[in-house]
Amino acid sequence: MAFPFFGDDKSTIARLLGTLPQTGRLEWIGQRPVRREPLVSVQEAELKTDSHMLGDHARPKPGGKRQITLIQHESLVSVAQFLGLEAPIEPGRLRRNLAIGGLNLLALKNRRIQIGEEVILDITGECHPCSRMEEELGPGGYNAMRGYGGLTAHIAQGGIIRVGDVVRVVD
Repeated sequence: MAFPFFGDDKSTIARLLGTLPQTGRLEWIGQRPVRREPLVSVQEAELKTDSHMLGDHARPKPGGKRQITLIQHESLVSVAQFLGLEAPIEPGRLRRNLAIGGLNLLALKNRRIQIGEEVILDITGECHPCSRMEEELGPGGYNAMRGYGGLTAHIAQGGIIRVGDVVRVVD
């Protein structure tokens, strides 16, 4: 999927937005077997093309823009600091499926990424925090998460993902 930029594709901003040679790493995978229950950390998972993660209760519609959610692994420290905590927040508390490290997630917005050898995700938008963050993180949890909610994605190609898999942009 080409980066959707309106205007002269030879402009400086278009070139900057299109340049992302870094790779990241899948740091954590979480599944929600039951609605409103804690996420379960797993070492690998299977994603079904245009569907969902096996073992997760969510059943998004085919073609949906929120088939899986991602959080920036480095944000776990920032959110904890905003709440006055010394240790990083456990990724499952933030209710996202995947924690990605080493790659700025916001730079992936409207891009296509590959995780491991098989899985391809179309990044569809931001995943804003919800009021459940107050329940999970305590007073101020919602505001601590603002700007750190992560991204949503459509599963363009399914397969197996594993903690430690390389995450890279696909042109």
